[in-house]
Amino acid sequence: MEALEAIFTRRSTRKFNGEVPEKELIEKVIEAGRYAPSGSNSQTTHFIVLTDKNVLDKIAEIVQCEFAKMEITDDMYISLKGSINASKKGSYVFHYGAPVFIVVANKKGYGNAMADSACALENMMIAANALDLGSCWINQLHWLDENDAIREYMLKHGLNKDETITGGLILGYAAEGKPERTIVERKGNPVTWG
Repeated sequence: MEALEAIFTRRSTRKFNGEVPEKELIEKVIEAGRYAPSGSNSQTTHFIVLTDKNVLDKIAEIVQCEFAKMEITDDMYISLKGSINASKKGSYVFHYGAPVFIVVANKKGYGNAMADSACALENMMIAANALDLGSCWINQLHWLDENDAIREYMLKHGLNKDETITGGLILGYAAEGKPERTIVERKGNPVTWG
């Protein structure tokens, strides 16, 4: 798949067939993230790859429990509100049952932590599309980064104490076979020429 086609046809996948992709494919996706640009070429983005179903189920349980404790405020981000509401109802699985969850972290206090991680996540989503894998950016662990239960669990699974969780990527084979690839007209993201 040509680069611009991979970018223009990338869509978020939220339904997976449950099969873990071949390790070689997962490694290619991660390598695409590792080749993302970083401030001063610091290369401090950390990729924590979770594929064990028991670990994925446990982290979904912790996330649901912690969101269910939260109260919604008027000025809260709409997706965060949705996560809290779904958690309060029970059976909330923030990672959509994907067989691979790549947690992305970076150094606390590093000014480019979020930008570097965002570049890596985008590279991985484009690579996943080119490799016929479905993917979706996941923010719930970022929103709960300062939560003691999440941090304690993630420290057991590769997060370092001096890191902040900046995002995540779910990955797998789309339930419908290949990922959705329709090109959707842009109605936002204005461009101004000066």
